[in-house]
Amino acid sequence: MQKKSSPRVISIVNQKGGVGKTTTAVNLATALAAIHKKVLLIDLDPQGNASTGLGVLRADRVKTSYDVLMNGMGIDEAQVKTEIPGLSLITSTIDLSGAELELVMEEQREFRMRNAMQEIATHYDYILFDCPPSLSLITINALVASDAVLIPLQCEFFALEGLSHLLKTVELVRQRLNPRLEVQGVVLTMYDKRNKLTEQIETDVREFLGELVYKTVIPRNVRMSEAPSHGKPAIVYDLKCSGSRAYLSLASELLKREKITTKKSPSGVEPAAA
Repeated sequence: MQKKSSPRVISIVNQKGGVGKTTTAVNLATALAAIHKKVLLIDLDPQGNASTGLGVLRADRVKTSYDVLMNGMGIDEAQVKTEIPGLSLITSTIDLSGAELELVMEEQREFRMRNAMQEIATHYDYILFDCPPSLSLITINALVASDAVLIPLQCEFFALEGLSHLLKTVELVRQRLNPRLEVQGVVLTMYDKRNKLTEQIETDVREFLGELVYKTVIPRNVRMSEAPSHGKPAIVYDLKCSGSRAYLSLASELLKREKITTKKSPSGVEPAAA
């Protein structure tokens, strides 16, 4: 019997809130599932927005990412099926906010998630972490368990502020805790082509980060903003809207990058101008 390959694990990270991180996690996971990849999305944000965005009511979140991190629950036991074929989810609740303090006292505190993932029995093609908007121990756990990092970057004046710190954190994790970790890419979000400042920010970011920046950009889109209130990814809520089309394009571009990545040995990636 042929041995199944390990899933590719990607953390979706930005320590700043409101940059489209959860929207990216939910819709990228949905887009990958739509092109017949088996995907697990792990909600590591105590706000639980990814869980809400996939239609899981708070009352139904019985087994959560907190149980995986703190109670030794297995990934396969904690996961639930979503209405999206091929997409599973590990939900989150506000209980996860207490894990940060609890983890401080734990042995091997940075490796809790990685250890839990070693027991995965079910095969996935991709596992995505929706990380909290902070460089916390929860985020470090995701980075240690990941192969790569995807960074959503909002098109605003302070877009690059804090990015260098995030990249340095990724590099420190790679050096000290997870040698295989790399930056998979940066995706520009909340893109408004009518705004001249957006165009200037895009130019600056691409000059600073070079090929790390995806060609696909995620536009500001009303339908995409409406979707979470209906408990649906934008791709399900309105497949024809510009945001949905952008996430399908992002998934396609990610897969192309992945094909190139698997041909190379894992390594850290730094921006050209860093």
